[in-house]
Amino acid sequence: MNLLKALATISSMTFISRILGFVRDMLIARIFGAGIATDAFFVAFRIPNLLRRLFAEGAFSQAFVPILSEYKNRRTAEETRELIDHVSTLLGITLFVVTLIGIVSAPLIIYASAPGFSANQEKFTLTIELLRITFPYILFISLVSLAGGILNTYGKFFAPAFTPTLLNLSFIGCALWLAPLMDPPILALAWAVFIGGVLQLAFQIPFLIRIKRLPRLRLKSNDTGAWRILKLMGPAVLGVSAGQISMLLNTIFASLLVTGSVSWLYYADRLMEFPAGLLGVALGTILLPSLAKHYNSNSTEEYSRLLDWGLRLTFLLTLPAALALAILAIPLISTLFYYGAFSTHDVWMAREALIAYSVGLLGLILVKVLAPGFYARQNIKTPVKIAIVTLIATQLMNLVFILPLQHAGLALAVGLGACINAGLLYYKLRSQNIYQPQPGWFLFLLKIGVALIVMCLVLWLTMDSNATWLTNTAFDRISRLAWVIIAGATSYFAALWLLGFRFKDFTRQHI
Repeated sequence: MNLLKALATISSMTFISRILGFVRDMLIARIFGAGIATDAFFVAFRIPNLLRRLFAEGAFSQAFVPILSEYKNRRTAEETRELIDHVSTLLGITLFVVTLIGIVSAPLIIYASAPGFSANQEKFTLTIELLRITFPYILFISLVSLAGGILNTYGKFFAPAFTPTLLNLSFIGCALWLAPLMDPPILALAWAVFIGGVLQLAFQIPFLIRIKRLPRLRLKSNDTGAWRILKLMGPAVLGVSAGQISMLLNTIFASLLVTGSVSWLYYADRLMEFPAGLLGVALGTILLPSLAKHYNSNSTEEYSRLLDWGLRLTFLLTLPAALALAILAIPLISTLFYYGAFSTHDVWMAREALIAYSVGLLGLILVKVLAPGFYARQNIKTPVKIAIVTLIATQLMNLVFILPLQHAGLALAVGLGACINAGLLYYKLRSQNIYQPQPGWFLFLLKIGVALIVMCLVLWLTMDSNATWLTNTAFDRISRLAWVIIAGATSYFAALWLLGFRFKDFTRQHI
């Protein structure tokens, strides 16, 4: 399969999911606004989400996919099947125990993760109730990520990429029809998380059956492949924990600020996650198994070329996205969220966070491309050490920025931390001679710089004043934003075309 085609498949599915995600967030903003209830839900949802990234998309996938790829390419089909069975059973048992502990320990978890909430008994109690409903999500979604890792390793990218849309559909349905029946209504969002996790897991099963890789309940204590994965997971957990601890500390800091700070950061993060998901997640998804295949085949030159391809696409598509997020912050936030209980003040506060986040968008996506360069080689220690350095740097920046910039300072620290992470990963890849840049980078970046200047001028000429966006009707905002985005994107890619960029230049790599 052509890599660009695979990237387009994942990105298109991610695009649908993100659009539904924005519909979801528009409904949440309109129905619940930014206050005690939403702060409570976002904290309750963030905790199982953090654990999901730790157990499944983080440490587990980094250890599991390279070894599964090795088994697929070097071992028999039966040995590969046994590895999947043993690892799946072990993961399922572990997650079930963790879920039970989380439900029982919900008060302690909330007190530790959002201590500022304890000053408001209503908010604290509500957050505990929401967490107990959402916590089983870690069990469901981690098994979903396991299934996705298997499917991606076998070149089946569609199902894992489409699966997140089911969570957004669950949110939309519960917000519209279940919320009026609940007391308080915010409980409907917690049940949406639970239902969405079940739907996503059920959706993947037929695809696993089709490739004859549906896990069976089998546990073998001396399985060498499973123990190798556990051995790799040790440092991987530490590395991923560093990033998740950073996010958790940001939540703690935000809980100590004025009410609404957690929600403003959430809505800004949702906008930043749009390009991060379309490109960063998609690139990371296809690069890890593809790089692992080249590593197992000792194709060092193809390994380096594949990394170079990913880096060029990242610069080509992320830089305009980062600038557009900063320039169009008010148009984007007002169009998507400025309804019902979401106030003008909320728009301006979310804008501050979004501009701060946009500073680190390039770094955030570069990490998704550079880190697989180590994971595919079953080298997890190097990214772990870098993650710990990044964690320390991010928290030091939090202490510096939080007083003058409040919640926006937390977002800025995250963004700059991502840039530090990416810079250190790149340095290590080069110093260890894993990656050699292909010729033409200076001219490549120069042309992108010219195209960015053209795009910024077009956006500035077409967007109108920020005040206008806050007084226009919803229809006017939507139609105007669509026109501005189309004009900006067209001007950018037209400038690139005039400077010599061609689509075929990015279609040479194959899985």
